[in-house]
Amino acid sequence: MVLSSPLSCAIVGLTASPCPRLSSLPQPCQSTSVKGLATSAPPPLYSPRRPPDVSAPILQLDAITKSFGAVRALQGVSFDLLPGEVHALLGENGAGKSTLIKIVTGAHAPDQGSLTVLGHAVRHLSPAAAHRLGIACIYQQPALFADLTVAENIALRLEPVRPFHRVRWSAHRHRARALLDRIGAHIPPEAEVRTLSMPEQQLVEMACVVGSNARIVIMDEPSACLTRREQDRLFAIVRQLRSDGVGIVYISHRLEEIFALANRVTVLRDGRSVGTRPIPRPDLPAPAPETPPVSESELIGLMVGREWSHLFPPPEGVPGDVVLSLRKVSCPAAGLHDIDLDLRAGEILGLAGLIGAGRTELARTLFGLTPVGSGRILLQGQPVRLRSPIDAVAHGIACVPEDRRRHGVILDLPVAHNLTLAIHPRIFPGTWIRRTAERHLALESIRHLAIRTSGPDAPVATLSGGNQQKVALGRWLATRPKILILDEPTQGVDVGAKSEIHRLIRQLARDGLAVLMISSDLPEILGMSDRIAVMRAGRLVANLPAQSSAHDVMAAALGQTGGNP
Repeated sequence: MVLSSPLSCAIVGLTASPCPRLSSLPQPCQSTSVKGLATSAPPPLYSPRRPPDVSAPILQLDAITKSFGAVRALQGVSFDLLPGEVHALLGENGAGKSTLIKIVTGAHAPDQGSLTVLGHAVRHLSPAAAHRLGIACIYQQPALFADLTVAENIALRLEPVRPFHRVRWSAHRHRARALLDRIGAHIPPEAEVRTLSMPEQQLVEMACVVGSNARIVIMDEPSACLTRREQDRLFAIVRQLRSDGVGIVYISHRLEEIFALANRVTVLRDGRSVGTRPIPRPDLPAPAPETPPVSESELIGLMVGREWSHLFPPPEGVPGDVVLSLRKVSCPAAGLHDIDLDLRAGEILGLAGLIGAGRTELARTLFGLTPVGSGRILLQGQPVRLRSPIDAVAHGIACVPEDRRRHGVILDLPVAHNLTLAIHPRIFPGTWIRRTAERHLALESIRHLAIRTSGPDAPVATLSGGNQQKVALGRWLATRPKILILDEPTQGVDVGAKSEIHRLIRQLARDGLAVLMISSDLPEILGMSDRIAVMRAGRLVANLPAQSSAHDVMAAALGQTGGNP
């Protein structure tokens, strides 16, 4: 809802008075004549005060440890950031990057370790304290109020809430225009955020950061949804912030961005820091001999250097005939382009890629949740149209979704109800409720899947994460599918449950089921797959044999190389 009435304005309490936290800092340039970043002698985006010793870290984390239940997300991680530096943070999905950033921004408190900001040791931060210290974060998904205007969003971000103060709308719009002009964004301040594209919303977030005079800026996959032209604008802003003395933590899976922007890179793997290395660039001083610059292949090796072969059940048998084929399948609504893919009976096809590569979107398309724009889907050589999940189930396709708690199970319902949800028409014909049939099928699934529960009447919410995942799997196995799509089948389950689910998946393939397994866990992809397909930016970029190395898969996902698409 856009604020328009005097009463609503008074309740929210926007004010045009300067933020007390920023009153002692040099304020942004007030000129509005600059339409972008100049290429020669650009004015500073803002002028944060530098510390007396510019070689001293403005952010330092020492031996940070953080656990969530039995899962150790971070184990003794150390990290530092210098003023005027872009320090890249790299790692696989689940390596601990997001947890580390949430500690810096005050969303999480560390269990152990120390945190120093601008030379001051802090036990842990709150989001408000992090903001006061000049820490700002730009997330991959902009955190803006969709129903408010650009100027209102910027005002809410930069000014304290002061009830019953008159709102000076013209001042808000003037400041928003000045900040947007300074970063080269031609966005009307009076436009509602809901009318903006995702790249435009990212630029509004950037304007908020510039207006806040932040000393430490964290950018989490900022270019994920940007075009090449918009990426160039982002890079210009990053370089200008760096030259103004701002320290930037830059998170990206795109190696070309890291080598174009970063001074140093730290790699996280399994919640540990496995190395910090300088980036070789001609515009930076030569690194010390004891810390040689890192290459792209070395970075990939640091990210994936693990042994996994003994953790997974070995493949058995030979895949059968092709049961599912995709030919030039494109789906504009899902961002998929020209997908060619074959899946055989008795085969586990691992679908690898980074977050946002289009893997889940492909699963939704195959399950009839997103319509195909062009191309053909063939089941056993016959073209089919999958317009809904009902169509998909009728053709023998089942899909276990990524988020089991929201889409895979209904937590408040008993185990028996969850296991039979997908086949209710079969066990409840007409208006008769056949509880005996439901209970019999549920007990059969509980035994077959080794679900640990007090009984079929127990609510799913009382089960562990691994057993909830088995219930989600059993729900769709009850439809007797020929093709099973698994989206992150072991996400958020413990090691023991993972092993059980892996053995179950291997047994299903041995019984002739065709399995398309999407996973962000690279060892799982390598250890479970008979073949590996790699996606990037909505396209299938590589088809790799099961014997491929972790380096090959990660390189294809990062766009460095690939097998036959």
